[in-house]
Amino acid sequence: MKAIVYERTGDPSVLKLVDRPVPEPGAGEVLVRMAVSGVNPTDWKARRSFPLPAGWQIPGQDGAGVVEAVGAGVDPDLIGERVWIWEAAWQRPWGTAAEYTLVPVRQAVRLGDASFDLGASLGIPFLTAHRCLTAGEFMPDSLRPGALADHTVLVQGGAGAVGNAAIQLARWADATVITTVSSAEKALLAAAAGASVVINYREQNVVEEVRKIAPDGVHTIVEVSPARNAATDVQVLRNGGAVCVYADDEPEVSIPIRPSMMRNARWQFVLVYTEPTVAKAHAVRDVAAAADQGGIRVGVDAGLPLHRYPLAETAAAHEAVENSAVGKVLISTSDA
Repeated sequence: MKAIVYERTGDPSVLKLVDRPVPEPGAGEVLVRMAVSGVNPTDWKARRSFPLPAGWQIPGQDGAGVVEAVGAGVDPDLIGERVWIWEAAWQRPWGTAAEYTLVPVRQAVRLGDASFDLGASLGIPFLTAHRCLTAGEFMPDSLRPGALADHTVLVQGGAGAVGNAAIQLARWADATVITTVSSAEKALLAAAAGASVVINYREQNVVEEVRKIAPDGVHTIVEVSPARNAATDVQVLRNGGAVCVYADDEPEVSIPIRPSMMRNARWQFVLVYTEPTVAKAHAVRDVAAAADQGGIRVGVDAGLPLHRYPLAETAAAHEAVENSAVGKVLISTSDA
């Protein structure tokens, strides 16, 4: 099989296209013929600095394809099923940037008739967004239509992959969604994702605009840039609300302690890999349901432009994400 492999950490030049034997699934595993691999910031961060316990790594946490074989203890009826994959390369060498990959069966989720492009876009962004939308005092453990009715959510950075996912999931659950962006072009994307109100933070006063919609404050904030936004967040949060931080644009952040205390605010830090097991299970189930019901989409019409690369150009795909490409970067891995 063709696969992208790196045997040392570094810049995109360490990514090599190689031939490897097709692996055989072990107990509890499935072999998936990959169709599309999704690229996330975590992929290039891992490539630059994460250790390589196996001495080599195929990158890619997310993807979609077709189950081709199963290991011992796995229902053989899964063979031929279209699936989406999450966390393929977390503490494992078998990522999704290859013609085939191996994953534990629970990490291959039925995709149904949804596109492989959608399936490859679900994992990291949508599971992260789900955690951000369910971790607060006012927030439910699970999402479904109606679960966030009468809730107002602020998504900081609504044109990013997680921001887009948060908007779509929150709207699927019937929340009022306010989001911030940095340009008119990104405002169009956030609106396409379903945001109720879009604020250009370069031209508008975020606190004033949010308070027009939510005079008592928002129930939760999905936060991409805590170092820049902490002071704003605490001003627009309602008493008991949560700021869910999923990105680290700076190594340290100064949190307004007294204003946060006055609001009984929660600062919730989110890393999808170490998310509590029950919360992760809820996220996988709910994201799968939203995809099955047509509640989440990809493409320009969904506010998430797609950028496609062939497997041989995985290095360029990594560079695009590292350079903050707006939208979703996908790698075509085979004709599954």
